[in-house]
Amino acid sequence: MPGGRLTQQERRQIALGVADGLAYAEIARSLDRPTSTITREVMRNGGPAAYRADLAHRATEQRAHRRKRAMPRDPGTSPQANGRDSEAVREYEEVFGTVFMQSGLPRMTARVLAALYTTDAGSLGASELAGRLQVSPATVSKAIAFLDGQGLIRRERDERRRERYVVDDDVLYQSTMASARATAHLGDVARQGVGVLGPGTPAAARLENIARFVDFISESIARAADQARAVLHTKPETSSENAT
Repeated sequence: MPGGRLTQQERRQIALGVADGLAYAEIARSLDRPTSTITREVMRNGGPAAYRADLAHRATEQRAHRRKRAMPRDPGTSPQANGRDSEAVREYEEVFGTVFMQSGLPRMTARVLAALYTTDAGSLGASELAGRLQVSPATVSKAIAFLDGQGLIRRERDERRRERYVVDDDVLYQSTMASARATAHLGDVARQGVGVLGPGTPAAARLENIARFVDFISESIARAADQARAVLHTKPETSSENAT
């Protein structure tokens, strides 16, 4: 099985396969590459709807150039932590960030959130994020303000009173519950329209159907979040490295 970086010709074959609706595994077999390689390649370069071979190739060259010029990472975020492959971690962060972008987050906001979720501590300070992502503190600050406003992170102070930004199981739970409440509010407003437009009219019936639908969805989301919080969350295993 060939190794090394994808060639421009391989990227063109990937683009053709994606355009034809082929599964990533099928594209991978035709190139004699791992399926994970194709998945990362597509997701880090716009996803299946926006993947372009030439743009992806240029972006990869630019990323490689930036890495050569990048300053050393903060010791607290050592790429060798837990014996991980630093290159694989960076690639995964890009894939994870792309998924957040496809859900509607701005690019830098998505990168910050991905960095927080892939950090063992689940928290980083502004300077750590700036060094990790090779961006300015002002850029980090804007992304953090957006994430904080959406309830996707929380702020806390460390023992030296420095602000840190945290993601954990409870942040995800609270964000999910906020989404359920917003959905429920849509149902409340739709049901108000039934009385305004007159029961039995086509418009009122449409709004009543909207209200029933979103009531069911919001209640299901909240119930599922409570159940998941109680039984699905896993705890990390302790290790000698974590104990040091």
